[in-house]
Amino acid sequence: MKRVTGIGGIFIKSSDPQRLREWYRKHLGIDFEEWGGYAFRWKSGDNVAGVGTTVWTIFDGASSYFAPSNAPFMVNYRVADLRALVETLRAEGCQVMDKIDESEYGKFGWVVDPDGNKLELWEPPEGQ
Repeated sequence: MKRVTGIGGIFIKSSDPQRLREWYRKHLGIDFEEWGGYAFRWKSGDNVAGVGTTVWTIFDGASSYFAPSNAPFMVNYRVADLRALVETLRAEGCQVMDKIDESEYGKFGWVVDPDGNKLELWEPPEGQ
């Protein structure tokens, strides 16, 4: 079974998200979109249409979205079959969160690594 197929997103926390976004805009040229993050579009020899993105965004430091992790970051990994992977990870003894979210943006699940970092698993909708 195919597991991780790419990085879907990088999320970091900040006590002053707007200040941090401005720093990244000014010094690294990341032009944030209205929703507060930026979507890097993929394009390569194997993907000439550039289908797919990696999202990079800053969360408010008080956000509980990364819980139970205390880390100031979370990585979102693209996966081919979220439900199958979640079941496999459970069978392998990994700490898998019970909840799976489904929306027009795809399917989302979460696992916690041995260091306590929460990782987001994302099965994109068809065609993305």
